Amino acid sequence: MSTAVAPARTGQVLADLIPASRVRDIALVVGGAALTGLAAQIAVPVPGSPVPVTGQTFAALLVGTALGAGRGVAALTLYALAGLLGVPWFAGATSGVGVSFGYILGMILASAAVGALARRGVDRSMPRMAGTMLVGEAIIYAVGVPYLAVTADISLSAAVAVGLTPFLIGDAVKAALAMGVLPTVWKSLKKQSLKK
Repeated sequence: MSTAVAPARTGQVLADLIPASRVRDIALVVGGAALTGLAAQIAVPVPGSPVPVTGQTFAALLVGTALGAGRGVAALTLYALAGLLGVPWFAGATSGVGVSFGYILGMILASAAVGALARRGVDRSMPRMAGTMLVGEAIIYAVGVPYLAVTADISLSAAVAVGLTPFLIGDAVKAALAMGVLPTVWKSLKKQSLKK
């Protein structure tokens, strides 16, 4: 079996460049879940909010974009299920259902959306990648904020105040990072294939 990376084609995500096999797909899904769990440990409490700033959303969107919708959803679903079953890899080494679990559910949906967009090549351009990350973030908040309101027994406006507004600057930074990471990887791979 060859380990060479195949040249990129339209409709591919980064994970498709690795030779196809069931082992590859399982490794990518498990690796995506683990990356999200590790990134969730980068957690900074936000005064007045039950939701910390984490690297979790950045990792989840990166996983969805790099793996594509199917594997991205599988990775984030594995992450959510393992956390529900007691693996302490939600934000701050926690597990189970908490007031911020809606954001994790939103990450599953967001990974599907950004993965589908990546199949259309949005991850190869910086401006389009930034837009894709913002779409993903919007989906996460569309699920997470109402969930927070219901489970914390607060109004929707209060949930927006503690579960959305404090995170906007951080999300802009995450979008900027993603805007640079994946297009740079694609450009590097394109240069390598041109040298061959």
